[in-house]
Amino acid sequence: MQKAEEGLIASKLDTLIQLVAVALTENRKGQKEQIRLLALAGMAPGRIAEILGTSGNSVNGAIAKMREAKILPDRK
Repeated sequence: MQKAEEGLIASKLDTLIQLVAVALTENRKGQKEQIRLLALAGMAPGRIAEILGTSGNSVNGAIAKMREAKILPDRK
């Protein structure tokens, strides 16, 4: 497979991931619940921020608070 094809496939996969993430969070109330769901799905905070249209600092702060409150598991 050529580099151009690999780049195209990676781009399309990123788009699909983003669409699925948006669909999963669309009917969720509140940004914190959306962050919790995407974090549980294993998404990185930067990617979550990109999908939700917020800052990485907001996402990192929300995740840290959820971990402290035992709403999210600690990192492995």
